[in-house]
Amino acid sequence: MLLSSEIRHGRHCIFQLHVHLVFVTKYRHRVLDGDAINRLGAIFSKVCGDFEAQLVEMDGEDNHVHLLVHYPAKHSISTLVNSLKGVSSRMLRLERPDLRPRYWKGVLWSPSYFAASCAGAPFGILKAYIEQQKKPL
Repeated sequence: MLLSSEIRHGRHCIFQLHVHLVFVTKYRHRVLDGDAINRLGAIFSKVCGDFEAQLVEMDGEDNHVHLLVHYPAKHSISTLVNSLKGVSSRMLRLERPDLRPRYWKGVLWSPSYFAASCAGAPFGILKAYIEQQKKPL
């Protein structure tokens, strides 16, 4: 998957939004194996498609996953995250019954998550650009 550098257009906006997300399993239990991470990638990609977003990159380890998502301005990150975590937990539980005992009381993901904006110009360049704007008299 390649990093999308295209500028997208909405009805009333132009945007290029990328977010780095990290989801951690409940109590950092070692639930995930290679097949589960591959399946989560497919599930995350489908959910992103439902949100008109694009899963640019995804990988993880036995107790957490990292996602890079190019998403539209009309959806909030929290709404996207809630769907990604909810659908993936439910689908993985149905498709991989062998993982069910390793869930913590039926829960896969910790309720918290990490989100960081990324792509575009570095923070320092943006700050300098904004400082150089001419104020009206």
